[in-house]
Amino acid sequence: MSDDIRARFRVTRGEFTLDVDLALPGRGVSALFGHSGSGKTTCLRAMAGLERAPRGYFAIGSEVWQDEAKGLFVPPHQRALGMVFQEASLFAHLSVRRNMAYGQKRAAQRAGQRALPEVAELLGIAHLLERSPGQLSGGERQRVAIARALLAAPEILLMDEPLAALDWKRKLEILPYLERLHSELSIPVIYVSHSPDEVARLADHLVLLDQGQVVASGALNQVLSRIDLPSSFADDAGVVIEAHVAEHEADELTRLEFAGGKIYVSRRSEAVGTRLRCRIHARDVSLTLLPQVQSSILNCVAATVIDLAPTQTPGQMLVRLDVGGDPLLARITKRSADKLGVHPGLALRAQIKAVALLD
Repeated sequence: MSDDIRARFRVTRGEFTLDVDLALPGRGVSALFGHSGSGKTTCLRAMAGLERAPRGYFAIGSEVWQDEAKGLFVPPHQRALGMVFQEASLFAHLSVRRNMAYGQKRAAQRAGQRALPEVAELLGIAHLLERSPGQLSGGERQRVAIARALLAAPEILLMDEPLAALDWKRKLEILPYLERLHSELSIPVIYVSHSPDEVARLADHLVLLDQGQVVASGALNQVLSRIDLPSSFADDAGVVIEAHVAEHEADELTRLEFAGGKIYVSRRSEAVGTRLRCRIHARDVSLTLLPQVQSSILNCVAATVIDLAPTQTPGQMLVRLDVGGDPLLARITKRSADKLGVHPGLALRAQIKAVALLD
């Protein structure tokens, strides 16, 4: 089986049309991101076969589930997929264990089927197996729903905004388990979200949708660091940096290191060597041609200008930088760009005012 996922769908509903042609990786988390009404859920439902696109095509590697040109359409219940919705939709009359066992019945002894205790341990719900859904928190119910989907031995896991119905505390409860799935699952995950922080924390591949069209698709930072996106995406521009804990310093700061240098954050509890994802917003990056002297900004790294472009906000520019091979974005005024003489190839310093740790 080849490693990629191909999805071509055209679905029309009144004045709205979803028209996508995607090639997605066969491992890791691919996020479908966009604002409400952009077509994210319609695309996911078409992948599941819940929405039949008249001229659709969907394949995972060499296994084709829809090819309308050949009259092929595998109904949803015959597809080896797991699906998790915003609401857990557990069977209220069944215990957690029996809800999970229901997923096993769908597996029909497929290859790669996991044992129930293993999945319960993976999602941190082993101590809840004899409880009823009514005795669970929202985050616990959603973890049970994910476990039930995994026990069906899916070849792909489809997740439609699984955290949207949870408050912030419950989101923080479940996110570490989603990260654990990300690191331990060998199957692809298609993750629908309108939350930039969720996408930045979980995704490897990012698809931006706007009014039913694919605006951009590619590796996470490849897409995040683009400066030619519509203002609806550019307004929240920023990149994700993969760093590791280098040292816990005496003044309650932790030094992180990445390809482009070092950055300091408030003291962390993780051990030295632990890898962390950091989100750096373009609005939190300023540029200077001079070495830092008596500045309160601790994080300052050498950078080279790759490109720059105006935003749809009058007088504002986005500057794409290379920092030791990692991309970085800065949002500055046109006046500042002109004053500094910012142009492709210019070597300067990027001052990072804030770093958001994705945890």
